[in-house]
Amino acid sequence: MLRFAVSPTNDLRLDTLRIALYNYIVARQRKEDFIVRIEDMDKEKNREGMDDEILDLLGLFGVHGSQVIHQSQNVRFHSAMALQLVHERKAFSCFCSDNWLANKREEAKQAGKGYAYDDACRNLPAELIIDNTNPFSIRIIRPDADIVIHDKILGERSFTPDGIDSFIILNQNKTPTYNFAVGVDDMLSDISFIIRSEEFLEETPKQEHVRNALKYEKQIEYAHLPVMTNLDDAPNIKELLKEGFLPEAILNYLVSIGNEMPQEIFTLEEAIEFLDLETIPNIPVSFNMDALKEINRAHLRGLDAKELSRFVGFADAEIGALARVYLAEVSTTKELKVKIAPIFSERNIPEAFTRECTVLANAIKEAPYFDEYVAFKDYVINETSLEDDNYLIALRLLLTNATEGPDIAEIYQHLKNYIGEIVK
Repeated sequence: MLRFAVSPTNDLRLDTLRIALYNYIVARQRKEDFIVRIEDMDKEKNREGMDDEILDLLGLFGVHGSQVIHQSQNVRFHSAMALQLVHERKAFSCFCSDNWLANKREEAKQAGKGYAYDDACRNLPAELIIDNTNPFSIRIIRPDADIVIHDKILGERSFTPDGIDSFIILNQNKTPTYNFAVGVDDMLSDISFIIRSEEFLEETPKQEHVRNALKYEKQIEYAHLPVMTNLDDAPNIKELLKEGFLPEAILNYLVSIGNEMPQEIFTLEEAIEFLDLETIPNIPVSFNMDALKEINRAHLRGLDAKELSRFVGFADAEIGALARVYLAEVSTTKELKVKIAPIFSERNIPEAFTRECTVLANAIKEAPYFDEYVAFKDYVINETSLEDDNYLIALRLLLTNATEGPDIAEIYQHLKNYIGEIVK
């Protein structure tokens, strides 16, 4: 079982979707179930409806979980297992105030040392615990030995007991902390393989320690993907889709970034065939909008002409073929619409070309149908006596409502059946 864990507090980001895709692809490769876990414990920050929005977005990318689990559904298990650890003397009540702990952290900082809890409350006598009316949290006792993580990308990593610390597993309000809840949830779901960003590597041994303390014997496999950088100004997934990036292209980009794939352009099914986690280099990857645009352009070019035309408001293969011509200049469906829409809009003829356009329009209205551009050109030039340069500018204005663009002969081939509608 693999899982994708996501918080419903923010819009789905590129790096978050990248993690979802890798987990889903590997689940398919291993023929294991894949679940989506909504980590909704932070009630104050949760955004209403964000969980459904995330699921809908994942669906656009072909990512479907066999189950959707909300972390809040497991709160009773978190509490029960924390109590179990207390009874087994693997966890203890901590009455240290937030101010006291903040002072200890500051002291460590001033001394140039890393902070670790000093286990001040670990061995309190029972009578001091029972009679103590102050708020308290629950801390798990730090491990006795190093915890070693075997990672398919990073290799072997070792974490010391002091580095893991006697960390809090239940807050003073008795809600579970992140690492405790995740450690328990992965155990409850029988997760076999966890793929996540390297930025969460320090959390991994803490979650392992929770499961070890609960005597969970299954060994979970790990792969921590290199961190994705340069995302501060990057659009989120909704924004990219709105700008005209195809889900297939975004998927292609996120799976291939920092990874050697046998071909540059591929589908989800091909990614399932190609991906090999153990060949991914441990090097941070940087988001590059230009690279994403190139991949998006390639996917747009690969669409059936009629399907492509639908992205610019038509259902006509000729318009799709015309749109494909403009992909030399643009890379998204939104940009394509900007190019195609003026062709079927009211003409905005510059005053300097009013006469030429009027003469040419009259000739075109009277012209017979020409399948080939050369024959069409010869006819209208003969009828209008326009010089070649003036003819080309006027014809481009009449056909495309623009003064620049792709080769006019190629434009004609895709608009010849629309000339009567365009040149009115």
